[in-house]
Amino acid sequence: MIAQKLASLGLTLPEPAKPSFNYAAVTLHNGIAYVSGQMPKVDGEVRVFGKVGAEVSLETAREEARICILQGLACLAEALGDLNRVDRILKVNGYVASAPGFNAQPKVLDAASDLLVAIFGDAGRHARAAVGVAELPRNAAVEIEFIASYTD
Repeated sequence: MIAQKLASLGLTLPEPAKPSFNYAAVTLHNGIAYVSGQMPKVDGEVRVFGKVGAEVSLETAREEARICILQGLACLAEALGDLNRVDRILKVNGYVASAPGFNAQPKVLDAASDLLVAIFGDAGRHARAAVGVAELPRNAAVEIEFIASYTD
């Protein structure tokens, strides 16, 4: 059902990214899946660099947020074996590399939230934090982590 929803939206999941450092992409514990911070990688590489509000436009940052979610869902699908096991998206934390004076981080994260609701319906609605930061790894513009509940 989730695969059909993705297809109906014209979306395909990328290959799940492998962590570059000492952590797990997803930790499963007592029905809760913790998805590590996902970079907006296309074909395994971050392709947009810089701070939102300077080198990166709001619209580009919103697309980067969508890429982060798809990357996280790919990792979650690998960990669960099937995204149909996702019961609900509980929380999304998004980090936006922000130029001085840029304060539209919630607009960037709305793209991620909208995508999760489009895929999971009401089960995709979640609590959220949208945080502006000075720097992100690899000079990426956006990084997103999320928490989901799942069924056995």
